Amino acid sequence: MTKRQETELYAPLKQYWEQLGYEVRAEVRHCDLVAIHPQFPEQPVIVEMKASANLTLLLQALDRQKSAAHVFIAIEAKRGKQASQKRLRAVAELCRRIGIGFLTVTLYARKPAFVELHTTPYGWEQRSSHPLYISAGVHEQSEGYSDQNVPAIPPKKPITARQAKLIREFSGRSGDYNVGGSTQRPLVTAYREKALRVALALKQGQSKPVRVKEASGIGDAAAILRHNYYGWFSRIERGQYALTKAGEAALLQYAEIVDL
Repeated sequence: MTKRQETELYAPLKQYWEQLGYEVRAEVRHCDLVAIHPQFPEQPVIVEMKASANLTLLLQALDRQKSAAHVFIAIEAKRGKQASQKRLRAVAELCRRIGIGFLTVTLYARKPAFVELHTTPYGWEQRSSHPLYISAGVHEQSEGYSDQNVPAIPPKKPITARQAKLIREFSGRSGDYNVGGSTQRPLVTAYREKALRVALALKQGQSKPVRVKEASGIGDAAAILRHNYYGWFSRIERGQYALTKAGEAALLQYAEIVDL
């Protein structure tokens, strides 16, 4: 069997949470997947993915509890292997004991992937009457699957500094332009999005920071121009900036983000 990549798990997991009413972003402050429900914007859910369960994944999930009260791990479920099923039960029991949620993704060649919930994190209240439960048919349902296994909205927890940073980065992104588990390309962060909009404002020619701010709608445009983190801007003279060749290339590379 071909070894699966972590990135193959992202799409079905994203669909799973989206059909439960959550907004989803990949690779937010080093978290593979972050989901936030619009009605509960201060309660992020983190999902860390691996092709299979190991100690590194569990330690990673425990560390993520500093950024969110509710953390899940997600791995691929191998089909038709008794040993694999026994291992899944053991992983589920371990997750239950340490307060981490556990999801598996079964991948098929000719039909949609199936996402199954095995355990929920500490403090996660399941409410069968909650309206989110109507989306039990998110994926192909396996035998014995019940909508009682679909996670409901978690209870409110105090916001930590790391959690606030996670929420701020999540909210600062206009869309989901990354793939969870991917390390092969630069991440589209909230800062990169702002820098792209500043670059777009300079596309027609050099300008002053105050005008770039007005054209881009980015409040800290002057600081972005001054720091020039990506090398997209050039200071022509005092109070005048222009786009570099690298900046022009970035606008083409990320055209779908700046709506060219």
